[in-house]
Amino acid sequence: MPNPTAMPEQVIAMPAAALLAALACIACRPVLADEPAAADSGSGPGQVLPDIVVTATRGERPAFEVPGAIDAVRVDGGASLGVNPSEFLQGIPGLLTRDRQNYAQDEQISIRGFGARSTFGVRGVRLYVDGIPATMPDGQGQVSNFPLGSAARIEVLRGPFSALYGNSSGGVIQIFSADGGERPELRFDAAGGSYGTLRLGANARGREGNVDYNVDLSQFHTDGYRGHGYAERTNANAKFTVDFGEGRKLTLLANAVALPNADDPLGLTRAQFETDPRQPVAGAAQFDTRKSVHQQQGGAIWEQPLGDAQRLRVLGYAGHRNVEQFQAIPVATQKATTSPGGVIDLDGDYGGGDLRWSYKSTIADRPFDLSVGVSYDRQNQHRLGYNNYLGSTLGVKGALRRDEQNLVSNFDEYVQATWSFGERWLASIGARHSQVKFSADDHYVVKGNPDDSGRADYAATTPVAGLLYRAGEHWHLYASYGKGFETPTFNELGYRPDGSAGINFGLVPARSRNGEVGSKWRFANGGEFDAALFQANTRNEIAVANSSGGRTAYQNVDRARRRGAEFKLDLPLAAGWRAQLAYTWLDAEFLSPFLTCPAASTCTTPNTPVAAGARIPGVPRSNLYAALRWGEARGWNATIAANAASATPVNDLNTQYAPGYATLGIGAGYAFETRAAKISMFLRLDNLFDRNYAGSVIVNESNGRYFEPAPGRNVFAGLHVAWKP
Repeated sequence: MPNPTAMPEQVIAMPAAALLAALACIACRPVLADEPAAADSGSGPGQVLPDIVVTATRGERPAFEVPGAIDAVRVDGGASLGVNPSEFLQGIPGLLTRDRQNYAQDEQISIRGFGARSTFGVRGVRLYVDGIPATMPDGQGQVSNFPLGSAARIEVLRGPFSALYGNSSGGVIQIFSADGGERPELRFDAAGGSYGTLRLGANARGREGNVDYNVDLSQFHTDGYRGHGYAERTNANAKFTVDFGEGRKLTLLANAVALPNADDPLGLTRAQFETDPRQPVAGAAQFDTRKSVHQQQGGAIWEQPLGDAQRLRVLGYAGHRNVEQFQAIPVATQKATTSPGGVIDLDGDYGGGDLRWSYKSTIADRPFDLSVGVSYDRQNQHRLGYNNYLGSTLGVKGALRRDEQNLVSNFDEYVQATWSFGERWLASIGARHSQVKFSADDHYVVKGNPDDSGRADYAATTPVAGLLYRAGEHWHLYASYGKGFETPTFNELGYRPDGSAGINFGLVPARSRNGEVGSKWRFANGGEFDAALFQANTRNEIAVANSSGGRTAYQNVDRARRRGAEFKLDLPLAAGWRAQLAYTWLDAEFLSPFLTCPAASTCTTPNTPVAAGARIPGVPRSNLYAALRWGEARGWNATIAANAASATPVNDLNTQYAPGYATLGIGAGYAFETRAAKISMFLRLDNLFDRNYAGSVIVNESNGRYFEPAPGRNVFAGLHVAWKP
């Protein structure tokens, strides 16, 4: 195993000064001929589109005309399993998506270092499915219900403008279902390969009269790369759009995910990882660690013109989510009076709405857009805890140890305006006011386990402004600045560092100031080159105070900083050839010293110093994706792709690192058409040189089991059929 401190900046590092030089060099190039960009002929997952986006401004606008970093990625199957968003998002700089090979914990996603501390699910990044939040009001989200089989695109917003989405908006990821075409279409796909992996999907889309529809159903199964890694999941998604004429439109949405069983092999210690990366932790089998999730939600969006210049949009949604998770907590620890047990049982409803008024006109004969809105989201969750043993039998639900009713809600008001006030200038400004309320009512109060009820309210106003300069027909420069905030989640508020009862009132939201400058270049042949420099200074960064026996308490660290550089190149070469490159350099560190408890310790009062300058765990300094693609929409195609990351600290103390790595994958496919169908096939070989590396890490894991191994050499094949009867 390579030395973890040997690889961070030696393999793929690119200092910020080098990127500044590259950014400045753009100005040395002659402006290209004023001709429209060629249509995108690329295919396959991860293909970045010069497309219309809505996430940054809430109105349709080319990404090239947005004073911020935003990308739209096509989701069209291609040489992919279609199981995880990470399959399609590798080519987005600043975004780190990690397939954990553990469906009991969901994917790890962070944007420019925000969200990296999450040990399960997604936090610090806002998620949306067709406009419906996949992030709860407290900032905790998940991507298991992303409808990849019916999706058209995923939009990824990074930088200051993310703050206009409220709490925990270190970045925003939205997935959008495709509209049905004029001609009905049936799609079928099957893909599978190593480790007993299989995905089957069926999709119907089209238009009947004034009703547009897209209905999708998929089934996924895997035995897992590691022992005790079995999982199965069913996803369903439906979108119906009714056109009432004169701009009036009603969209009905339904989404469901069933994860009846996902085994959890748990993380490995460094020694276990080096000895046998495929092994599960012994406690995983003993306690039968696993998770089940069942979620159903529905929503409706009404769009109504109010004259020629105004438009009203009303969204409402509601859903139900049930989660049951079995953990590997020693029986002796579970028997402690204040222990919540080893089984988490969550059952609750959620819902909300968004009302938005938009206005398009001119000021001084220049285009002007304005959006004003309010939103409300609420989650009411019954949290139960049980022992993960009954008598001498482990891995079964035992006695009740926790009974709480948790309620969290947010009420937000927002405004955003964009004005192209000159031939070359565009300004965008906005603000959002958020109020987030938490309450916990404890119904399990026994001797030695006092009442943990409590309330916590947080509020913040997050302004943002951006300026774009059109230096040429194909070259735009921009700068933006804004404020953001992130409240603790319910899990982070649950326990006080000193072990006393009640919500951790001492924990306050993290507040950040974010700045970004960037350049966007569009080549006449359809290529593009984007570059950005960014910095986010955070006060009251949320970090671990202590963790033991299933109870993790959090604290605030005075100051932290995330700064870096990113660039993306998407370039057509000779006929049928296309190159992609995405690189991120990120320096994320604590600027203030603090105390914490080391892993595998019994300390409850933090006693080990973390020095100022320590790196924020879960964030590699360098991350690179490169791909070379050949082929057209029909006939043969091939891809070679490389992924590389520098060493990643896994704890606040920076005493251990996941080693840096570089992997290579290759793929080939063939597509052809008949009168009624388009058929495509692919074969893909990942991790060609069979590298042993940690695909993800569990930051600050209390037992020192930080490492989640990525698969060795593996092969997948698939078939996609699109039939138009």
